[in-house]
Amino acid sequence: MVNDRGDTGARATGGVGYALLVAAAPGGKQRLMDAAGALHQLAAVPPAALLGTAGGASVVQLVDPADPQTVLTHLRTAAAHDGPVLIYLAGQLTFDIKQRLPHFALARTTPRTARYTALPWHWLAAELAPRPPGSTTVLVDLVADETAWPRLSSDPALAGRLMAAGLTLYGALAPAPPKRRTAAPLYSRAFAAALRGVAEDTPFALLHERAVAEAGLGGGAELLFDGSAVAVAGVPHPTPAPASAGGVTRVADGPEAAEAEAVVPPPRAQDRRQDRPLELLPPPPPPSAPWPAPTGPEQPPPPAPASDPHAAIFEAAYAGRHSEAASMAAAWEQEALRSAGPHSGAALHWLEVRADLARLAGDPARACELWMAVADARLGNGEAADHPDVEGAVDRAHHQWQFVQDPVRAGALAPFLIALRGRVPGRRPGALEAVRRRAEILQAAARTA
Repeated sequence: MVNDRGDTGARATGGVGYALLVAAAPGGKQRLMDAAGALHQLAAVPPAALLGTAGGASVVQLVDPADPQTVLTHLRTAAAHDGPVLIYLAGQLTFDIKQRLPHFALARTTPRTARYTALPWHWLAAELAPRPPGSTTVLVDLVADETAWPRLSSDPALAGRLMAAGLTLYGALAPAPPKRRTAAPLYSRAFAAALRGVAEDTPFALLHERAVAEAGLGGGAELLFDGSAVAVAGVPHPTPAPASAGGVTRVADGPEAAEAEAVVPPPRAQDRRQDRPLELLPPPPPPSAPWPAPTGPEQPPPPAPASDPHAAIFEAAYAGRHSEAASMAAAWEQEALRSAGPHSGAALHWLEVRADLARLAGDPARACELWMAVADARLGNGEAADHPDVEGAVDRAHHQWQFVQDPVRAGALAPFLIALRGRVPGRRPGALEAVRRRAEILQAAARTA
């Protein structure tokens, strides 16, 4: 079934948006998730809130499609769209028997016919690859069947390469429920609730963080996709082994765990790159190495592991291996979510680490999103607006935002940064007005473009 609806309501960002919402699952006993129920959660959200486009939006829904070519046709239509695009997939992930590659199961998919009746995951990446960076988001709420889960859960780095490479991917991948039970779309429900409860221009990174917290994810076996190309948090738990005489720390185990090994010399002070200072807002001082975990009145810092992972993570980042660094940090964040909860100091610490890694990778927009997520989480934990950790997070978000060259991305981030600056003005006079002035300039440029 296909349902196409449009919207002409205005939002702060420009362009006409396009959303493709797909919910599919095999019939009968092979159905592991109430995929249609997941779709209804997002389909009920107004297109303006779903996409954030001032020029209107089209939303296409596919419910239980049976032919992968049908889905491919709609993917190509979405990929050819000039404005922002959202692809949402809810249902089941399976591996084909011959090539052992991930496929999105459709209505007629069986384990033996997946190669012909399911949508190959690499088709998704291939169709969206030519689109401009930052213009496409993929949102997933998936259950992995018995052909997919053992392999992906045992090696999160492999899951990142197979699932997230080349995509801006948010969402959750969970193991199959017990027999004769159907998984509920917890992530989709929480994400839809987050969309209805925040400003229409809230970044996906923050919506994802809120959905994970509200759905109670991160404490189980699920894999979480956070928008980074290969930053997948998942199992097994990252349990560092004691450092050997050669200074090698193993961060994860699995068939391809050699990629998670790194030599751990102490980071050099000259390696800590500084952003150029700006007239209004000089950059906050960089974190020391290793970065101390943020503390608060309610959350004590986690105990230090026998072998500190920070050195290996930042060594990879300074060497230009940004995907490797992001993957290691995401795995440690998952362990913090699992052991201490989404509101813990440990979880916030690793969110901050990921924000700094985005800065080192030269992605100021991503760094800005993550620092805003840190500030929002701290305020949500009851920390005062003038708490140094809250002010520091907002200052860093503001500083990174000033380096975002893409006017569309900068304009999309501006409303939320303005709202944060209104709550956390900081110690530098005029910071809020500076954000507003640049936002007005971006809006004027968008109108004349």
